[in-house]
Amino acid sequence: MATYKVQGMHCASCASIIERSLSKVEGVHSVSANYASETANIDFDTTKTSLTSLSDTLTKYGYTLHEVAQREERMDEELHTLRRDARISVPLVIVAVVLMAWELLGSHTALLPALPEALMMPMRIALLLAATYMLFFVGRRYLAGVVRFVRYRVANMDTLVGLGTSAAYFYSLALTLFAVQLAPYIDTSIVYFDATIVVIGLITLGKYLEVRAKAHTSDALKKLIGLQEKTAVVVRNGEEVTVPISEVVVGDTVRVKPGMRLPVDGTVVEGGSDIDESMLTGEPMPVFRGPDSEVHAGTVNTTGTFSMRAGSVGADTLLAHIVQLVSDAQGTKAPIERLADKIAAVFVPIVLVVAVVAFAAWIFFGASTTSAALPLAIVALVSVLVIACPCALGLATPTAIMVGVGKGAEHGVLVKNATALQALATVDTVIVDKTGTLTKGEPAVLTWNVHEGDKVTIEKAVYSIEKHSEHPLAEAVVKHFSGVQAAAVTDFSSVPGKGLTAKVGGHTYHIGRAEYLEENGVEPRQSAVDDVTKVGETPVLVAHDTVHVATLGLGDTLKDGVRDAIDALQSMGMRVVLATGDHAGAAEATAREAGIEVVHAGMLPETKLEVVRAEQGGGKKVAMAGDGVNDAPALAAADVSIAMATGTDVSIEASDITLLHGDVTKLVHAVVLARATMRTVKQNLFWAFAYNTLGIPLAAGLFYPFFGWLLSPAFAGAAMALSSVSVVGNSLRLKTKRI
Repeated sequence: MATYKVQGMHCASCASIIERSLSKVEGVHSVSANYASETANIDFDTTKTSLTSLSDTLTKYGYTLHEVAQREERMDEELHTLRRDARISVPLVIVAVVLMAWELLGSHTALLPALPEALMMPMRIALLLAATYMLFFVGRRYLAGVVRFVRYRVANMDTLVGLGTSAAYFYSLALTLFAVQLAPYIDTSIVYFDATIVVIGLITLGKYLEVRAKAHTSDALKKLIGLQEKTAVVVRNGEEVTVPISEVVVGDTVRVKPGMRLPVDGTVVEGGSDIDESMLTGEPMPVFRGPDSEVHAGTVNTTGTFSMRAGSVGADTLLAHIVQLVSDAQGTKAPIERLADKIAAVFVPIVLVVAVVAFAAWIFFGASTTSAALPLAIVALVSVLVIACPCALGLATPTAIMVGVGKGAEHGVLVKNATALQALATVDTVIVDKTGTLTKGEPAVLTWNVHEGDKVTIEKAVYSIEKHSEHPLAEAVVKHFSGVQAAAVTDFSSVPGKGLTAKVGGHTYHIGRAEYLEENGVEPRQSAVDDVTKVGETPVLVAHDTVHVATLGLGDTLKDGVRDAIDALQSMGMRVVLATGDHAGAAEATAREAGIEVVHAGMLPETKLEVVRAEQGGGKKVAMAGDGVNDAPALAAADVSIAMATGTDVSIEASDITLLHGDVTKLVHAVVLARATMRTVKQNLFWAFAYNTLGIPLAAGLFYPFFGWLLSPAFAGAAMALSSVSVVGNSLRLKTKRI
């Protein structure tokens, strides 16, 4: 199974065309095309076919296959083309709308003066030139969609747009070029060049915005790979030498100095240090790793120097495994397809059949002579195609999405693509990380208990000693006692991963783990330690000479508004699950405070991913919210991935939705916005098809024998415009929605 970039995918139905076409090729075992990532996972026998052959199979349908390595370059080319087309199209759309409004209001109301007769023909010529450019240059992909439909009987959104805009253009062109000849038979004063301009222009703008959002889908993998060190310091023949990471082999002794990322997975054999493992666990507190401790590539050595024995290198490291997990999860096929594209394959043939049948019926039964019937047949044919022009259908989704995305941005909810909003609207389970998502992600002193001695004296000593420490936890302690006056400190010493010792006011103080106090002849108060650990905090003990006199409890605190956000999600029918790499005590304490009942603690990247897949296997639609590298695989596998903007770049790039300022309360806004937007899309699609369902029979002349009703192309165009106006107006209502 290999993943390839597919160029030319413009809609969800393209994925179906690609899968059907490639599955017929000899040697292809399976194929899964993904519109969201514009990729295809193909399992094929290289002895029977090749990538070139597979790409040739798709060429006639407008698609080409490329190696994933070429994906960014190809996407840049497409983005450049769409940007250029959008910049040219938008001004033309504005001019066309202004002229159309002036003509309609001037002809039928007293709001504006009627267009001067002398301007009518110049205006028509100008619109003809603009429509010609839009159709044959900007809209060339839509014309290609029509050609492919005729030649290969495959239909997608391009086909709908191409047929509708072509019908409007060529009908209008005929009326312009042969106005004198057609005047006795057809009203030549109404043309639809503006329809061609507006439809192609707005759809091109929407496509540009969509592709621009997709342009960074591979950034997550690039940033993950960027965590891998390029070189390593290896001991060879008793000397330290720097070698490329590719030359490190299992069993090598690797030296790791302060500030370095670990180059490989392995085991500490000499020395020790506090290791920042947040890229794996998401937890902010560095962990001491001494002899026989397992350490992993990509984590950061903060203080000491140590030697490690290489255990896993290259593609076998945990970091490389995470990269592969993200890649595989992103390449899986999304279960959601766009409704308009699903209907397109059926809608287009039906419209064509109705148009042809209407034309034939008028020729044979419309009048006593063919010459008398021909004008009526042409009117019916063009009216059916014009009223079936997918203006409203093409605008139904992008207008709602554009307004919804803009509304979200105003409230700090950044949406990467429309698929994310559609998926979030159906989510019934939200899995959240703890640190950086529900909590602030930085250690703080939560408990301070003095068991014996003068509290002020002890606080002054602790503050003064911790100011001399470079340990990450020391900053939290110093911040907590920031109002205390410092005292003179002598004989300061530090044992990495264990604690500090110093003299203040002639007395010796030990600050650190319980075992550190024991090593210095101090008996810890176990009840004081238990009081701290049972609420999920990390205990730091303080000894004055030989007596345990105080205990600090360090931990993470909930962000403001978390409890209200969880309650709101649950009131909307959401099931909220906590999945964290932190230990059970801290996880359960946070869950109780936040109001979450289901807790998974001690999670590694692969086990978080398993939690997501287990929920999905139970029929749940899952959203994953997190901020760490360890969340990236789970984020990629979830139906919707949500990242805190204060989290790592990797989790943000791997996500569909980003919450600014790391504010989890915005998750409620995102859900409300998604549901409102998708409700609007469905309403838009209903009205778009309602106009066609009611208008097509009328345009075809079905009611003429009974009531004398025959819809002219002018009224067909008005109905088409009305459907577009109703869709856009309905989308704009989202601006007033409270989220």
